[in-house]
Order: sequence, then structure tokens, then C-alpha cells
Amino acid sequence: MGELFLHQTHLLPAPRERVFAALSERGELSRWWGPDGFTIPEIDFDPREGGAYRIAMQPPEGELFHLTGAFREVDPPVRLAYTFVWDPATADDRETLAELDLRELGDGSTEVRLNQGPFATEERRSLHDGGWGESFAKLDRLLAG
Repeated sequence: MGELFLHQTHLLPAPRERVFAALSERGELSRWWGPDGFTIPEIDFDPREGGAYRIAMQPPEGELFHLTGAFREVDPPVRLAYTFVWDPATADDRETLAELDLRELGDGSTEVRLNQGPFATEERRSLHDGGWGESFAKLDRLLAG
């Protein structure tokens, strides 16, 4: 069986520099990160190669949990790549690599290609697929507004 990767493409209504800022600035990230209903009560974010991050995520119901990782590539406004691991992790979680590539389109919008993996199970890949999808929908609304 091959390794499980997540691939998404999102078209966002803003120039690449604005989209990159939303993906890489702590104050911006906390406005859209996470699935619908989630809040980000605390975020430490150092987007430079070798820098680390820790995001506290509060679901609508349930316990606060954290997401941590380290930045592997930071190339404004073109690319971000960072590791991604849950804290606490479940038995089928593993560290993945999230890669975000930004391409400015001629109409002032930006295409973001997300690749993440490898995942241990299809369930974990599917969980991230939904979470990223809802997060990018929130980012789209933020940038459009």
C-alpha cells in the first residue's frame, strides 16, 4: 500500500503577499485557523527556517489541544513548509509535513497548493482534509471581506 498524502488546491481572492501574510503572521492565522467553530486562544509562531510553532485549538465541545511543529522552508511570498504533529497525539498520529505553495494569478487572486503527509491511516488523512477545507473556506471569507 502506498503512502497517504493530502492534496488540495484553493483559489483565494487576494494578492500573493496578502495570502502569505495570512498564512504566516500570528495575528492573521488566529483569525481563520481550524475547522468551523474552533477558536485559537493561544499561538506561538516563529515563521523562519528552524523556527517553531505551537497552536492551542479549542473545539466547540471538548478539551483544548495543541498542534506543534517546526518550519522547514519559509520563502515569502512563495512557499511555506512545516512539520505538523498533534499534542496529545493518538495512536495513529504521526508527524507530517505540510507544504503550501502560492502562485499569483493575473486577476489579483492567488492559488494555494497544499500537500501534506504521509499519514498513518486514511482516517487521519480524511480528518486533515476536512479541517484544511473548512479552514481555507474561513480564510477565503476573511480575504473577501
